[in-house]
Amino acid sequence: MLKNKLRLDYHNLRNQLSKQELDDRSLKISNNLIPLSIWHHSFYHVFLSIASKREIDTGYILSILQGKDKNIVIPKMSSNNSLAHFLLTDNTTIIINKWDVPEPIDGLEVPTDKIDVVFVPLLAFDVYGNRVGYGKGYYDAFLRKCRKDVIKIGISMFVAVDKIEDVSPYDERLHFCVTPNKIYEF
Repeated sequence: MLKNKLRLDYHNLRNQLSKQELDDRSLKISNNLIPLSIWHHSFYHVFLSIASKREIDTGYILSILQGKDKNIVIPKMSSNNSLAHFLLTDNTTIIINKWDVPEPIDGLEVPTDKIDVVFVPLLAFDVYGNRVGYGKGYYDAFLRKCRKDVIKIGISMFVAVDKIEDVSPYDERLHFCVTPNKIYEF
């Protein structure tokens, strides 16, 4: 299936989820992360959920990371389709930007070479580890700047599709994708 069709279909599927289903799936996904052998690292990059897009509630993932005393890094969008990365602390002030994305105002910037694990937002993914995001390329550009050994973990409300037909050479593949009922490893 083509990315544009997948974006439309999976936006619609998300919109059909009740608040309770969204919460239940978010909790299940977060619990399914626990068995992964990723917890010996130090710096974990997590996106903050866009409520209007009915994304997974990453608050559960943040709680796991805080409980394990990990360094949590959150993104801030810039006007040139890139991301800056800031350490989440007790003093971090979060605002909702003009695209409805929660992000830090400022703080201690973390270089990409410090990041060990990235939880990657997506709308859909295939059995090969390819993902469909919102189409602006923020995460693909960011992931290309990361170390080669960074662990890329997609988190999805839904199961994998068979194949994304229009994968680009600039698309970054995932190492894992975690859903409410399954962990995919690529």
